[in-house]
Amino acid sequence: MHELERERQEGRHGLGIENIGVGDPGTAQILLMLPGAYLGPIFSAFLVTAVADGREGVRKWVGRLFKWRVGPRWYALALLGVPAALILRSLVFSGGAIEAPPTMMFLMIIPGLVLQFLTTGIAEEPGWRDFALPRMQPLFGPLLGTVILGLIWGLWHFPLFLTQWAGYPDEVTWLSPVEFTISCVAISIVMTWVFNRTGESLPVAILLHASVNNFMSIAYGPMFPSIDTRVLGAHVMLLAFGIAAVVILITTKGRLGYVPAVEDPTTKETEENVQA
Repeated sequence: MHELERERQEGRHGLGIENIGVGDPGTAQILLMLPGAYLGPIFSAFLVTAVADGREGVRKWVGRLFKWRVGPRWYALALLGVPAALILRSLVFSGGAIEAPPTMMFLMIIPGLVLQFLTTGIAEEPGWRDFALPRMQPLFGPLLGTVILGLIWGLWHFPLFLTQWAGYPDEVTWLSPVEFTISCVAISIVMTWVFNRTGESLPVAILLHASVNNFMSIAYGPMFPSIDTRVLGAHVMLLAFGIAAVVILITTKGRLGYVPAVEDPTTKETEENVQA
């Protein structure tokens, strides 16, 4: 068995995303990835918000990060619903075969989730869901705005497919980044719906993101050792979130829980008088 694959099945790559593994702490991979992640979406979002919207814009941007007070069902969806959906879809590709999780896996779940929240979640979601999504929904509508954001999210990860994390060069084909990007669009539809329905709660969005990464990098290999995690793992993600996205699109009629902001008529009248 490929050494990296064996390590991922043993749960040693707790910072992996979907079917992309990550090297051990202290290696060049980790030392390069985390600074790069923090200089990406979150730093860019802060910089553009500060320049374009000033202190008030930054205050609103940061404020969504502390919007914890939402219904418990949304936390249950992120922490329990995501793993449940991934397990059910994995059974399709494993022929119903599933292994009892080892004790070590249970010991790693909570620390792994916290680590995912503080690393990939915090590094990315303040940019994708906190900065970009509130701007794209009014401009393009909730569905098209989400699809565009999902494509950008997927494309941002493309350089990883030229690294050992994705198994390059032996295990990467042209289909790998394409399938990953389509999965990002499907996940984005789910996350937009959650973000809108929770009143733009960023912590829930981060937890959902972290829960996906945590399960696929810690629990997936030990529970489904018969599945090729690099190839079929991507299929599992696409199937699980593809079905969820279709259900959400049908039930919300493509609105994804989006409610346009109501413009204050007093403010509008004042602006019109100033322009006149």
